Amino acid sequence: MSLFGLFERRGVENPAVPLTSASLLDWIGGARTDAGVDVSEKTALHMPAVWRSVAVIAGVSAALPLQTFKSGTKDRTTSALLDDPHPELTPLELWRLTFVHRVLWGNAYVQKLRAPSGQVKELWPVGPDRVTVKRVRPTPDNPGGKVFFVTDEWGQLHVLTSREIMHIPGLGYDGLTGMSPIAAAAQGIGLAQAAEKGAAKLFGRGNLMGGILSTEQELTGEQAKALKQRWGAMAGGIENAQEVAVLDSGASFKPVTMPLKDSQFLESREFQNVEIARMFGVPLFLLMETAKSTSWGTGLEQQAQGWVTFDLGPTWLQPLEQRITKELLPQGEYAHYRLQGLLRGDSSGRATFYRAMRDTGVMSANDIRALEELPPIPGPEGDTYLQPTYMAPLGSNPLAEDGGAAPARAAALMAEARRLLAEHADKEADHARDDDRR
Repeated sequence: MSLFGLFERRGVENPAVPLTSASLLDWIGGARTDAGVDVSEKTALHMPAVWRSVAVIAGVSAALPLQTFKSGTKDRTTSALLDDPHPELTPLELWRLTFVHRVLWGNAYVQKLRAPSGQVKELWPVGPDRVTVKRVRPTPDNPGGKVFFVTDEWGQLHVLTSREIMHIPGLGYDGLTGMSPIAAAAQGIGLAQAAEKGAAKLFGRGNLMGGILSTEQELTGEQAKALKQRWGAMAGGIENAQEVAVLDSGASFKPVTMPLKDSQFLESREFQNVEIARMFGVPLFLLMETAKSTSWGTGLEQQAQGWVTFDLGPTWLQPLEQRITKELLPQGEYAHYRLQGLLRGDSSGRATFYRAMRDTGVMSANDIRALEELPPIPGPEGDTYLQPTYMAPLGSNPLAEDGGAAPARAAALMAEARRLLAEHADKEADHARDDDRR
C-alpha cells in the first residue's frame, strides 16, 4: 500500500514542517514578489498563460504512445507495469500528473511499490511539496547516495532511497534536484498577475461608465434617482436614437472614456504572455495567441515542428524515457515515445510519411497497419519489404536472373548511345560549315 496521498498538503500546524519549507510558503500563498503578488507553484495556475502552458506540455507529452523495445534487435516488447501502473489512475493520468509536477516544481517523484519478489508492481506519484532531497555518503545499498525525506498525509516522516522513489529532476545546477520554473520566474508571473488584477480593478471601479450627470445645485437622493431615471428613459433603446435630450436644473452630461495613454497596460499584459511562453518554451499559437504565429519558420506547422525538436523532445520526453529505462525496465530493454502520435490528427501528413517509408523499403504494409492500429495482413505479403526499383542502374532489370549481366549490358548500351550522339553532333557541325561556305 502506498504511504503517500496524491493531492493532500501538509498543514502549517504540523511541527514536522520547517518554517522555511516550500509547503509553508504555499500555505500562505507563495513568495511575495516586487509586484505585490504572492506566487507559488499552485497560485501560478491562476494565470491563464501559465495554466495553458502547463496543460499543453503535460497533456501532449502524456498522450504520446510510450513503447518498449529490445536494445539490440529493436523488436517491440510489452511491459505490464507501463500498461497498468496504478490501481486507479490510467497511464495517461499518471504521467500527466508527473509532467505537471515537473513543469511547476522542476521535480517529479514516483513511489515504486514492489512485490515480494522485488519486482516493481505499481507506481504512485508523490507531491513534490512533500519531499526534501539530500545526498549522503554512498553505500552498497544506496550507491547514488541520494536520500528522500518524505512526509505522508498523516505527518509522519519517511527516509527513502532511489530503490523506493523514482526521481525525475528538471533543469538544475547541483545535479541533485531541479529548479522550480515558477520560483525562478516568480517576478514575471507576479507582474502578469498584478497587471490582470489591475485591469479587473480598473474596470470594476467604474471605467466602463457611460458618463456622469452633474448639476449646478445639490440634489437629494430622491432627486438624483429621478434625474437618472429620466436620463435613462431618454437615452435607452434603439427607438430613441438621434433624439434630443432635455435636462433641467442646470444638469449636464459628460461622457467617460478610457484615455489611450491609460490603456497601455493592455500592451504590458500581452508582453507578459510572451514572457511566460518564453519561460516554458511553448509557441505563442499554442497559447491561443496567433498575432505573431508566422514570425518563425514558414507557419504554424514549422513552429510546431520546432517545438517538438528543440523543447518537447529533449526537455520533457527524453529525460523520462531514460529514467524509465534505467529504473523500471529489465536489462536490455528501453522505453521510447513515438512522436508519430503527433501526426494522428493529420491524415495527409501520415499518408506522406507512410508512403516514403514504404517506397524506400523501411516499412512493410503490416508495420504501417500496426501504427494505425489495424489488424495485420495474413500471409507473407503483409511483411514484404519493397525494393525501390527506380534506384537501379539505367537500362537494367532488377528482376532478371542473368547472374549480374544486366548492369554490364546497361553500361555497354550507354557507351554506344554516347558514341552515336557524338557522331551525330560531328555530322551536324560538318553540314553547318558547308552552309557557311555556300
